[in-house]
Amino acid sequence: MKKLYSILAVLLSSVLVVSAQKSDPEAKKVLDAVSAKFKSFKSVQASFAYKVEDARGKVQSSKTGTLVMKGTKYRVTFVGQEIFCDGRTVWNYDKSAKEVTINNADASGGSLSPQKLFTNFYDKDFLYILNGEKKVGNRTLQEIELTPTDKGKNFHKVYVQIDKNTKTIYSMRVLENGGNRYTYTINNMKTDAAVSDAQFSFQKSQYPGVEEVDLR
Repeated sequence: MKKLYSILAVLLSSVLVVSAQKSDPEAKKVLDAVSAKFKSFKSVQASFAYKVEDARGKVQSSKTGTLVMKGTKYRVTFVGQEIFCDGRTVWNYDKSAKEVTINNADASGGSLSPQKLFTNFYDKDFLYILNGEKKVGNRTLQEIELTPTDKGKNFHKVYVQIDKNTKTIYSMRVLENGGNRYTYTINNMKTDAAVSDAQFSFQKSQYPGVEEVDLR
């Protein structure tokens, strides 16, 4: 699940050449529109597909999951694994290990939380260019290529595909320095539903026998 933060997650053709110091203003217009759209939602519920490929393009694993967000709170669920965040604390629960690790929420650091993924993660951390448009079914997708400004990151490219009509993220593809590729594709999304705050905290009483590892 740390890969969700390392992009994230959710994928980003002709290539526009820009200087190493500047980002493409047309790409910024697209990203700003996506950010404004998501900031207007009171809550977001989405299902997504997650795929890992090696450097040769061979699929190593694929999963499906769900994401719920409300303000700075979120919950991400994969088969056998869940991440809870109440805005202050993050719990990463591994079902097979019967273990939950606890960390402080990284409000300002370099990781990509779901909020950053869907809003303004690009502002300071990336250079970005618009690679053009393509049709996928009845969708028109705009692809943004992002390059991290911090060369110490464990990934060197992120490709985000954005639905031109709805101004929402369709997919995100992350290229790691080691050659692996991580792709997240949003299958469906529901916004502004009533969401209880209780689901964003790990409730130990509901997970008997789980060991807590507090890393705060």
